[in-house]
Amino acid sequence: MGRGMPVRGGIGGRLVAGAALAAVLIVSPAMAQENAPAAKADSPKAASPKAEAAPLKIELNRLEPAGEACRTYMLVDNSRGPALKSLKVDLFAFDTEGVAQKRLAVELGPVQEKKTVVRLFDFAGLACPKIGRLLLNDVLTCEGGDATRETCLERIEPATKTSAAFDR
Repeated sequence: MGRGMPVRGGIGGRLVAGAALAAVLIVSPAMAQENAPAAKADSPKAASPKAEAAPLKIELNRLEPAGEACRTYMLVDNSRGPALKSLKVDLFAFDTEGVAQKRLAVELGPVQEKKTVVRLFDFAGLACPKIGRLLLNDVLTCEGGDATRETCLERIEPATKTSAAFDR
């Protein structure tokens, strides 16, 4: 058996070899636990931080004249998130010089789970060419699942396809 005393034939030699083998088998599981790597902080067994929420993409898709108003098309992409029965946002329209012109509270919900929708609304008394920027000032209402105003605001990723900027 390697180093140590040679094992001689007969019953005594077999007993010594058997005892040594039993000792290895008993100690091995304990040594395996001692040498096992510690649980990582990101492993499922470890206390995990709050899972990152799926993005909620809101795109300023189009601006078009509608009489004395500017009709606004908003694309709400909830393709990776849970259903929202209400999503009401506070918007500010700024002119091309950066001066606030109009404020509007808009209901963009309901938005089904894993769905994209288009919502239309008008900025009354504001010509589309005068809009240089649209600001998502705040989320007024966000209802659905465990959503809160704050978590919805964090999830929102604004984008634009128009000449006007759209940000939060």
